Amino acid sequence: MVFDPARDLVFERRLDVPPAKLWACWTQPALLEQWFCPAPWRATDFDIDLRPGGRFKSIFRGPEGEVMPQSGCVLEVVPERRLVWTDAMEEGYRPRAEPFMTGTITFDPIPEGTLYKAVVLHANAETRAKHEAMGFQEGWGKAADQLVALARGL
Repeated sequence: MVFDPARDLVFERRLDVPPAKLWACWTQPALLEQWFCPAPWRATDFDIDLRPGGRFKSIFRGPEGEVMPQSGCVLEVVPERRLVWTDAMEEGYRPRAEPFMTGTITFDPIPEGTLYKAVVLHANAETRAKHEAMGFQEGWGKAADQLVALARGL
């Protein structure tokens, strides 16, 4: 992966939780539902097939009744270290008509816990700008706070 600042976004934080706990929170549907969207939004109905070509689906639900189905394809799985998925494809690498992003999450062990990093690739600068305007940094930050709170309790 080559990061292009004109098209891509990155979120990085040092978390005081080991990679194994963060990985569990990212890969178990019951745990994902507890932290994945920044409150007051929620993510529900996760359906994950954690293998290359597998599915990564959920529904984002807003505080005013908004419903946004999400679906994508898992591209790479390195347990407790790296997860890559895209909404450019459905399960089985079937292309989608309107892709938005490809996400790479890394969990690098550090003495105090984990260097947690999300790199989100977009096809062009316009899509990147749209994602940034949606509150990328703030949203990923709030979700990371929720992730840490949950993982600490595991």
